[in-house]
Amino acid sequence: MTTPYKPEIVEAEAQQYWQDAGSFEVDEDPNKEKFYCLTMFPYPSGKLHMGHVRVFTISDVIARYHRMQGKHVLQPMGWDAFGMPAENAAIKHGVPPAKWTYQNIGEMRAQMDRLGYAYDWSREIATCKPEYYRWEQWLFTRMFEKGLVYRKNSVVNWDPVDQTVLANEQVIDGRGWRSDALVERREIPQWFMKITAYADELLEELDRMPGWPDSVKTMQRNWIGRSEGVELSFEVAGEDEPLTVYTTRPDTLMGVTYMAVAAEHPLAKKAAADNAEVAAFIEECVKTDASEATLETMEKKGLPLGISAIHPLSGEEVPLWVANFVLMSYGTGAVMAVPGHDERDWEFAKKHGIEIRQVIAPADGSEIDIQEAVYVEKGVLVNSGQWDGMDFETAFNAIADHFENTGRGRRAVNYRLRDWGVSRQRYWGAPIPIIYCDDCDAVPVPEADLPVVLPEDVQVTGAGSPLKDMPEFVNVACPKCGKDARRETDTFDTFVESSWYFARYACPDSDAKMLDERAAYWTPVDQYTGGIEHAILHLLYSRFFQRIMRDEGLTDVSEPFTNLLTQGMVLKDGAKMSKNKGNVVDPQELIGKYGADTVRLFMMFAAPPEQSLEWSDEGVQGSYRFLKRFWHAVMEHVEACLLYTSPSPRDS
Repeated sequence: MTTPYKPEIVEAEAQQYWQDAGSFEVDEDPNKEKFYCLTMFPYPSGKLHMGHVRVFTISDVIARYHRMQGKHVLQPMGWDAFGMPAENAAIKHGVPPAKWTYQNIGEMRAQMDRLGYAYDWSREIATCKPEYYRWEQWLFTRMFEKGLVYRKNSVVNWDPVDQTVLANEQVIDGRGWRSDALVERREIPQWFMKITAYADELLEELDRMPGWPDSVKTMQRNWIGRSEGVELSFEVAGEDEPLTVYTTRPDTLMGVTYMAVAAEHPLAKKAAADNAEVAAFIEECVKTDASEATLETMEKKGLPLGISAIHPLSGEEVPLWVANFVLMSYGTGAVMAVPGHDERDWEFAKKHGIEIRQVIAPADGSEIDIQEAVYVEKGVLVNSGQWDGMDFETAFNAIADHFENTGRGRRAVNYRLRDWGVSRQRYWGAPIPIIYCDDCDAVPVPEADLPVVLPEDVQVTGAGSPLKDMPEFVNVACPKCGKDARRETDTFDTFVESSWYFARYACPDSDAKMLDERAAYWTPVDQYTGGIEHAILHLLYSRFFQRIMRDEGLTDVSEPFTNLLTQGMVLKDGAKMSKNKGNVVDPQELIGKYGADTVRLFMMFAAPPEQSLEWSDEGVQGSYRFLKRFWHAVMEHVEACLLYTSPSPRDS
C-alpha cells in the first residue's frame, strides 16, 4: 500500500534537514557565479498575511531556480522594525515597543520557517538593533560634514495630540491617522537629506535600467519632475523684496491677472496683522491637509491682500491674493496666475470674479472661448505685444532672453523632487546623531561615540516622544568645547533604515565598516521583488543611499537593484484582502489544513506574478489534489523500485 501524503510530516522533515545542514547559508566564492535574490523585508506585525506569502513565494521560486542552475545564491531575510505601529501597539498593550517588536519577529520567523522558504538566516538583521542603525548614524555624520544634510524650518503636517510630524499619507480627511485629531500646518526645524544633489543622475540613469518595469521608471521620472523654465521677479508696491516665481510657460506671461501666495508667506502674515478676515483665513489654511492629492480636489479658496505686484513686462498692477492651493514648501511660496491657460488658476478666477485673459490661440486657427473653458495647450501667442504670432519654443527663448539681457530673470531648471525631510518627533526610531551646543551650534556625534543607542525600556503614552523627558538621554557634553549641551531627540524617518539594508545583508557582522569587501561580491541585488506601492519613495531613497555609499568609497555600485519585479495584490471577491472588509484568509489555517506546498503551489499557478491574484478556495483544493496525485505517483515508483531490488527468497 502506497504511503499516504501527509504534508505536516514531509515538510517538517525537509525543513529540519535544511536547518541542520545549513542548506541555504552561503559565503563568498569568487569561482562561482553569484545571484542575489531579495524580497522587500516586512514590518514585524506578528502575523503573515497572504500578500506576504505571495511575494515571498515568488522570490523563493526565483532563488531556487537559479540555485538549480548552479549559481551561488544569496536569499536573506530581516525586519523593517522601527515605526509608528509599534508605538500604537505599545500604547494599546502597555508594553515597550521593543518588547512587542522582538516578540513579533520571533512569531513571524516561525511562520516563515513553516512555509519552507530558502533563507540564509545567518544574515538576519533587524533595523531596530544598535549594531544596524549605528552605521546609518555614521553615514549621516559624514553627510553632515559634506553639506549633504542640513537643518531648516519647514512647514509640516502636525498632529497636536500625538505631538509629531505626519507624512501626507498619514493625514486622512484632514485628521491624523492615529489620533483622529485635526492636523495643523506648523513651521518647525527639521533635518533634511539633500537628495536633490543627485536629481539629474537619478533621472538619467533610469534610461539605462532595462530590468525595471517601464511603469515604475515612469513614476520615478514624474516624481523627480525635471522641468525647464524661467525664474523672474514681480516688484511689489511698498516692499523692498520682489516676488520671485518660476514658470515653465513664459509664453503665457502676458496673461497674468493675479498673483497668489501661501498662507505662511511673509506678505500674507503682514496683511493679517491689520486684517482679521485674512488672519482667520490663514488660521483655516494652517489646519488644512496639505497633501498634493487634497490640493488637487479641494475647493480653491482665497482672499485679496489689498496690495499689488508690478507686471515685469507690461508694468500694470497685478492684485495679490492669499490662496489655500499655494504651499510655502514648494518653490518660493508664490505663483503667477494665468487663468486663461491654467485649470487651477481658471477655477479660482471664475469663483472670485478675476479677469481671464487669452494670450494663447490654437496653432490651427480654430476658435476657443476661455470664458467657458480653459485652454492649456501650447499654441501661438496673441494679445502679447511684440511676441504675437510666436510659437511656444520661439516665445520661450525670446522672453527668456529678454529677462536675462535686462538682468531681471534667468533660465532655470527645477525639479518636483524636494530634499528628504528625515526628522520624526516620535520615539521608536533611530536617534539622529546631533548634539546642540549654545556655543558650537549643531555638532555631529563623533564616530567613537556611535551608536547613539535608543533606550528600549520605555513606556510610550502617545503624547510626544518620551526621549524629551529623559535627562539621562538628553543632557551631554559638547564634543567640541566640553560645555553642557543637549542631544537631538528627533529620530529618523523609517525610510532611512530601509534605504540600505540590502547592502548590509552582504556583511551583517561587520564591526569595522558599514560595508566591507563582501558587499563587493554580492551587490548589486540581481532580483528584487516587492509591492508597486514602494515604486517611488522606497526605491528612490534606496537609489539615493546607494550613491551616497558609493561616493563615500564603500562600494563601486551605483544602482542597488538590477532587476525589479512588482507583484500584484491578492484579492478576494474582487477586493484587496482587508480585516475591514472581512475577506481575509489566514495563511496559518490553510497550511495547517493543506500544507505549505499547497499554498505555495496555488500562489504560483493562480496568476502571473505581475498580475493580481483572485483568491479561490477551489484553486487551493485543486493544488492539494495535484500534490496528492504527484506524491502517489512518486511513491508508487519508489516502492516498485524497492520491491524490484529486494532479494528474492531463493537468494536468501
